[in-house]
Amino acid sequence: MNNNKDLSELENKLGVTFENKKLLTTALTHRSYLNENHSDEIENNERLEFLGDAVLELITTEYLYLTHPSRPEGELTSFRSALVKTTSLGETALELTIGQYIFMSKGEEVTGGRERPYILANTFESILGAVYLDQGYDKAKKFVIEKLLPKLDEIIANRLDIDSKSKLQELSQEVLNFTPVYELKSSNGPDHDKEFKMLVKIQNKVFGEGNGKSKQEAEQNAAQYALEHWQELVSQT
Repeated sequence: MNNNKDLSELENKLGVTFENKKLLTTALTHRSYLNENHSDEIENNERLEFLGDAVLELITTEYLYLTHPSRPEGELTSFRSALVKTTSLGETALELTIGQYIFMSKGEEVTGGRERPYILANTFESILGAVYLDQGYDKAKKFVIEKLLPKLDEIIANRLDIDSKSKLQELSQEVLNFTPVYELKSSNGPDHDKEFKMLVKIQNKVFGEGNGKSKQEAEQNAAQYALEHWQELVSQT
């Protein structure tokens, strides 16, 4: 298990010094860790993730409402969805190197668990839940504003909130005269915490794959990959 020095390093990166260190430890404990380290004293991070998800929605909603008074409800909802989706949270967690501090099973680790977007996103939310319990709403809000909300300018400037599947369908029909098709490649994990991997194909060729907590989110991420690599992929068609 990570030592106190490691967690102090993480606290510095997070900009939060926990009064109750056990909350941070719990926030970093993936359920797979308990499969190899049975203990009634250790809890996995899923309850904190549940709390953090709700806190995150409130903070981002309040921030968008107050800082964009002329934006209609539909745009604010779209911006919020782009901010709190697995991709954005996973990228933020990766930037903070949260993955290297997660307590997980050896099996999860060797299969790339420390870089897996949905695990990183879930852990970001559990850490936020821990910050909220340890130091209250204002500190949790400060954490989100400093670590996650800088992505908002890029989202708005590049309209990253717009549905990637719709973008890809329009582009594919215009350029190739074909409609993208999505296929389930795999699903892993327990029923309450599954990760889905979806493929997007055009003319029976794989244009991208994506992961997500739902098939819909995985499809969006697959479509986003295809859009980001469109020129390269089309040239090979």
